[in-house]
Amino acid sequence: SGTSGMKAAMNGVLNLSILDGWWPEACQHGVNGWQFGDGFESDSETELDNNDRDALYKVLLEEVAPTYYDNRKKWEEMMRASIISTKEAFGVKRMLEEYYELLYKI
Repeated sequence: SGTSGMKAAMNGVLNLSILDGWWPEACQHGVNGWQFGDGFESDSETELDNNDRDALYKVLLEEVAPTYYDNRKKWEEMMRASIISTKEAFGVKRMLEEYYELLYKI
């Protein structure tokens, strides 16, 4: 988590991650990247790892790889969406506008 994922997304990188850190605020599954995992909980680390592995492979094999190899136009559209959506959500312009509204338009 943290800003490295945001920086990557602002450069068109398509993230594939669990919904943690900044990604829950930004992820539009299949539009600007992908999320995997379903909130599965267990006291068993092995069960958690197996669930995460299965969820990751499912998205990789059924969505990410087919898009990359078979639908380059969609991949490029997703890269553009990644840049635009991350810039809009986390850019300085949005932050300053929000601060201005909160501080001066009481």
